[in-house]
Amino acid sequence: MLSKKLKNYNIILASGSPRRHHFFKEMDTDFTIDIREIEETYPDHLRGVEITDYLSKLKASAFNNLSENDIIITSDTIVWQNGKAIEKPKDYDDAFKMLQSFSGRMHKVFTSVTFTGKNFQKTIHDTTKVWFSDLSDEEIEYYLNKYKPYDKAGSYGIQEWLGYIAINKIEGSYNNVMGLPTHLVYKTLIKLTN
Repeated sequence: MLSKKLKNYNIILASGSPRRHHFFKEMDTDFTIDIREIEETYPDHLRGVEITDYLSKLKASAFNNLSENDIIITSDTIVWQNGKAIEKPKDYDDAFKMLQSFSGRMHKVFTSVTFTGKNFQKTIHDTTKVWFSDLSDEEIEYYLNKYKPYDKAGSYGIQEWLGYIAINKIEGSYNNVMGLPTHLVYKTLIKLTN
């Protein structure tokens, strides 16, 4: 359905995430991938979803000279716990500490998606709460050594082994935790092209 709606548009996904690529394919969307290097820094006063909104717009700023039919899609995901952003881990030790901090507790996952055309820009976002059961150091070590989740905000993939054994409850969109609130992306693309 989406591919028919979007047939007169060039959908450009500005993301290197294999999970986001998969989602767009599964949503029946024709798209190209164009990733621009940008320094992902944000002002210290931003909190929660303000950070992902800011960063998804910042990523869109790397694109100019858009044609009439182009829609650039940029996004950003962070994990939020104890009033601070938890991004991608720097290394093994950083990832280990992150997963220890989630053990037996709840954290939030924020994803923002910005749609940019020649004459418009729209940003949407979603929040999912995720509860982890208690994790042993041995389980964390096993997961990090086997899955190496260093490209993921919060050092884990909900769709991987750790998600199967440790996540006992979520409130909100599962796909949002993987990096894209697909239900909102779909609705937004339908509205933008009507």
